[in-house]
Amino acid sequence: QVQLVESGGGLVQAGGSLRLSCAASGSTNGLNVMAWYRQAPGKQRELVASVTLWGPANYADSVKGRFTISRDNAKNTVYLQMNNLKPEDTAVYICCAATNNVYWGQGTQVTVSS
Repeated sequence: QVQLVESGGGLVQAGGSLRLSCAASGSTNGLNVMAWYRQAPGKQRELVASVTLWGPANYADSVKGRFTISRDNAKNTVYLQMNNLKPEDTAVYICCAATNNVYWGQGTQVTVSS
């Protein structure tokens, strides 16, 4: 089992920045993919960014150039640096990690005011 704990959400004005963290614990060997999803009220959960153990990152078109995903394998932690935030980025941001199974965190609220 893998446990994921997110932190770093909050309220920010449009144009501001936030950095999310997600720390994994438990059976963390082989966390091939770590990712951030988000879900806004009334909308489906969508992939924001993902990064493999040694490979490049992938981003949703809506966040390219503004968000950066990174991971510290020694700390089993994935980060999401969010810059130039927009009101449409408001959502619960949920960490995801995949080995042979998929694990989800509880999520952290990000609210961007206009």
